[in-house]
Amino acid sequence: MTGAEVRPLAGKRVLVTGASMGIGAAIARAVHRDGAAVAIHFNSDEDGARDLAAELGARESAFELRAREPTAELGVRAHVVGADLSQRGAAEELWASARETLGGVDTLINNAGAWIASPIHDSQGWAQGWEANLQLNLISAADLCRCALEDFSSLGGGTIVNITSRSAHRGDDVEHLAYGAAKGGLQSLTKGIARGFGRQGVLAYAVSPGWVDTGLAAGAIDDAALAALPLREVTPPEDVAELVAFLASGRSRHLTGATLDITGADYVR
Repeated sequence: MTGAEVRPLAGKRVLVTGASMGIGAAIARAVHRDGAAVAIHFNSDEDGARDLAAELGARESAFELRAREPTAELGVRAHVVGADLSQRGAAEELWASARETLGGVDTLINNAGAWIASPIHDSQGWAQGWEANLQLNLISAADLCRCALEDFSSLGGGTIVNITSRSAHRGDDVEHLAYGAAKGGLQSLTKGIARGFGRQGVLAYAVSPGWVDTGLAAGAIDDAALAALPLREVTPPEDVAELVAFLASGRSRHLTGATLDITGADYVR
């Protein structure tokens, strides 16, 4: 980086949940590249999160390393925070940890989630699937949004980007009805935040991917399904990350409240 280059997220402090792999890792790389300090959240894959933090720390410019005292073992602007968001209360603990680590958080990227089955012909599995989907894919994200909104009031505003799913619009398959419902709830929550807190300087967006080239897609989409996609490929996680980094930059504030589909035209509204 030269002194003439401007990074749109310089000075931003970003928490990315579910950032040890896949879409979350790509988002962490993108916002860090654009100048943000980033808290890389993990649940079970601590090694992946630490490897990513080390990777990002190694990319810090010599100028930055001279100009600032390192605030974490793995680099100036890359930090690791752990929490199991499938458990009640973990979101509040994660927020407190990220806030302490970064010296405050002004941008929340709710990416953590899982495609959890809720089999309709298994009453126990149905109940467990709904409970797990609601907790991980909606309630934990909502709890983090609440924490963010409380802190943003003292910061003069902030930004929330919630990663939802095309399932939020069209519903999911019969074995994953709860997943689609949870993601739909997160999408509605995003709209309510944008409408209710815009005057306080809060911007809120939903990003709604289809199939993304992660481990999940690799195991779930076959050659025939791939050939049916308009672009003949699943969406690269970097495409999602670039969109999220743009939204986090505030370069299009009046998009607040919008849901942005990124499906390669596989699903269009």
